[in-house]
Amino acid sequence: MNDIRLGVIGLGVRSDLAELAHRPGSGSVLAAVCDRDPRILARAEDRFGTQVRSTADHHELLDAGLDGVFVLTPDHTHEQIGLDFLAAGIPVFLDKPMAITTEGCDRLLAAAREHRTPLYVGHNMRHMPAVVAIRKLITSGTIGEVKAIWCRHFIGNGGDYYFKDWHADRRNTTGLLLQKGAHDIDVIHWLANGCTRRVNAMGGLTVYGGISSRRDRSGERMTEWLSDGNWPPLSQTGLSPVVDVEDLSMMQMQLDNGVFASYQQCHYTPDNWRNYTVIGTEGRLENFGDTEGAEIRVWNRRSTYRAEADLVVPVPTPPGLHGGADPVLVEEFLQFVREGGATVTSPVAAREAVATGCAATMSLRDGGRAIDVAPVDPEMAAYFEQVRQ
Repeated sequence: MNDIRLGVIGLGVRSDLAELAHRPGSGSVLAAVCDRDPRILARAEDRFGTQVRSTADHHELLDAGLDGVFVLTPDHTHEQIGLDFLAAGIPVFLDKPMAITTEGCDRLLAAAREHRTPLYVGHNMRHMPAVVAIRKLITSGTIGEVKAIWCRHFIGNGGDYYFKDWHADRRNTTGLLLQKGAHDIDVIHWLANGCTRRVNAMGGLTVYGGISSRRDRSGERMTEWLSDGNWPPLSQTGLSPVVDVEDLSMMQMQLDNGVFASYQQCHYTPDNWRNYTVIGTEGRLENFGDTEGAEIRVWNRRSTYRAEADLVVPVPTPPGLHGGADPVLVEEFLQFVREGGATVTSPVAAREAVATGCAATMSLRDGGRAIDVAPVDPEMAAYFEQVRQ
């Protein structure tokens, strides 16, 4: 098998995905990299070999003979970079969220259809063992028909992760309810086998807005300031000069199949994990932990409070980031580039997650009023369903 030639745009934290795809002589090789930071580019040969081509302008890679490209740049740049490579006929891996507006997602879908170019969105949580275990229990009928899903998202390093760089400016993300919540909204839709059609939300900038210590961190990377010692949250220093996104968000969703769901997100908890509760007509389940040592507990019998579940399912923890999800995600993309066909992730579902997150953010900033979420165009959905078969 000849190595497929891959490129990566953005060599930040998520460029570990590109490293997973760099397998010279074993099916795929990183042939070209792009980043605006000259320090990062200077280390590209150490990471990917002397054969790698490097540039600060992604346009220079449109005619570099690439078989696929990873777009791992800040959220607000996904749309235009994705459009450029789709128009060039180069299969695209877009990190989530695929865009920061519903309209941007629709433009990406339209471009992929027009140019018949494969589009893949990196919703790695569909490959997380804890989520996979929950879905298997649901599809096997363990708790009956799903009626409600609740997700609590505790982000223990939120101050370092999202309030010291571009994430803190809503022009770059729309908001963290979308930026972080896109993962969980997509998972909720996947577990419920439906999509949100009405949403409302509340929240605010409840902690980090009161910190006056600000600093322009242009040229710095998150790994340079991340520290578990930045605790408690009000002791944080050097936040972004612009902080206008919420650090606490709560949303409610009504899905097209009658399922109701809720999602809560907090960026200043001491712990860092996601908790899903799924309630069906014959029981409920809940995950305890979402990476190493996690387990899913199922209750099917009536009782008062009891910690002991009727069924406990240990979650395996294979090697790799995000509970072993990232290596599976990359392998799926590589196979998609080579052969096309069905994938666990879906660009249409990714668009639905963004549309829901955008509507929720609008609701949050408008007094919590209920907002309808427009579905993807049926003809567009049918096209992507066909190409994924």
